[in-house]
Amino acid sequence: MINITSRHADISDTQKAHVHAKLAAVLDFYPEVEYAHVIMDTQKFRHIIEVVVQGKHHLRIEAKEESDDMYTSVDKVVDKVDRQLRRSRDKVVDHKATKHRTKLADFEQELNHQV
Repeated sequence: MINITSRHADISDTQKAHVHAKLAAVLDFYPEVEYAHVIMDTQKFRHIIEVVVQGKHHLRIEAKEESDDMYTSVDKVVDKVDRQLRRSRDKVVDHKATKHRTKLADFEQELNHQV
């Protein structure tokens, strides 16, 4: 679920659709994400986008970007969220190779053959 909020300005339907499309494309790869809140802010000539993503197992990611163009800010913040989600997922995934366990009888046979 993606919730889009604006501060100090009204946002058009095309901007909402752009944000929703970009963020939904990234969040589809991460099934643990349950909720995303996008805050769009305009201050003079700066366009600030904040994204808060929440998910299972105490997942909470926050990202903020600002630029002169709203669409550029959206693209940058979505890239940042993608990097943070990928990093948090990679921390959970175990990359170590599994050790091959030997039975006690096999170990004893190896010891007997060496002696």
